[in-house]
Amino acid sequence: MIEISPVSTLDAVVEVPGSKSLTQRALIAAALADSPSVLLGPLASEDTSYTMTALRAMGIEIDDSDPARWRVRGCGGRISQPADDIYLGNNGTATRFLTSVAALGNGRFRITGSERMAQRPIEPLIAALRGWGVEIRSEAGTGCPPLLIEAHGLSGGRTVLPEGKSSQYLSSLLLVAPYAAREAELEVRGEVLSRPYVEMTLDVMADFGIQVAATPSLAFFRIPQGCYRGREYRIEGDASGASYFWAAAAVTGGRVTVANVPVPSLQGDAGLVPLLARMGCEVTTRGGGITVSGPGQLAGIEVDMGDMPDVAPTLAVVAAFAEGTTVIDNIAHLRIKECDRLAVMVRELRRLGAEVEEEPARMVIHGRAGGRNLHGAEIRTYDDHRIAMCFAVAGLKVPGVRIRGEECVKKSFPDFWQRFGRMAESSG
Repeated sequence: MIEISPVSTLDAVVEVPGSKSLTQRALIAAALADSPSVLLGPLASEDTSYTMTALRAMGIEIDDSDPARWRVRGCGGRISQPADDIYLGNNGTATRFLTSVAALGNGRFRITGSERMAQRPIEPLIAALRGWGVEIRSEAGTGCPPLLIEAHGLSGGRTVLPEGKSSQYLSSLLLVAPYAAREAELEVRGEVLSRPYVEMTLDVMADFGIQVAATPSLAFFRIPQGCYRGREYRIEGDASGASYFWAAAAVTGGRVTVANVPVPSLQGDAGLVPLLARMGCEVTTRGGGITVSGPGQLAGIEVDMGDMPDVAPTLAVVAAFAEGTTVIDNIAHLRIKECDRLAVMVRELRRLGAEVEEEPARMVIHGRAGGRNLHGAEIRTYDDHRIAMCFAVAGLKVPGVRIRGEECVKKSFPDFWQRFGRMAESSG
């Protein structure tokens, strides 16, 4: 357990590790490329380690001995059958991405994970892959992992993704579609949530040499046949990880610069910054960084966060320190993350004394300026890295905030507590 010490002032410049989302997408593209790639500034974490281990089991050579420069020798889309099951922990992105990568191979693949991963749905992806001729099933018949794949490549042609509830289903299909036996077409039914993550996938594909034709609504895609080209690829600092440092400035009335998240960013989660500006923060950009300065008093806002669910918990904590009501809407997909983040955020904010309402697809936080109604409490993380990190922010203002299971940050930000602590110590 770790207890956060409040600060009287905050004025710091920090850097965050590479983007987890970009690292995992770039790893897939580089692994499937026709020549070697170098990934600059990648994220070394539990999640990316699972992804690399699985790719190596599929015959991809990856040298991560230099943490700042990973070298990937692409296989040109030729995927080997692994000797054992592919275990991916609770890494939802890797599970969805590597399910499609496995389908490119020949032979039997079994993809499994943690107890929580066995509760996270993947049925829409299964249905779409079957439309491309893939023999795949949920071993327990639940529409969740473990998955069994009798792989013999993708037939291509037209398939349908029954819903866009998780952008990871769509990104998974797009990343492998160039390797289908004939040109692939993909129709998406229902609302496409987390749209910036899909656009990020398309950007990474384009950077590695594959241009996808998509309708403006992202309801239909035509993916040309081809092969990714190996290249040197630089990964931005992680905007999701940066969110906790920007939020720290907001709740303390201080100033924090995250020096390595650029403007513009490929990451949708950088969209938290304009929301903080709406709540009263001052935002400035210079070089490759973004500075947030907190106001004397934050104000509640109403916002649709369907496109940036990973930073919805961060905003929820900030909202508890804002005067008035904040409504965070269109976040039902938080319920299928590492934990039911919508329910957990409501429960843990109430432990601090916040007045919060839970609805099926939104939460409503009735904040008080400066968090004057809040008190210390022991926060449970449910083995979810984002829960641990967002409540660290509250502890900078409220005495007695203790976080149990804090080691779960290794999933995406292994040295978070060290960097967060240095920020606070440098300010006082």
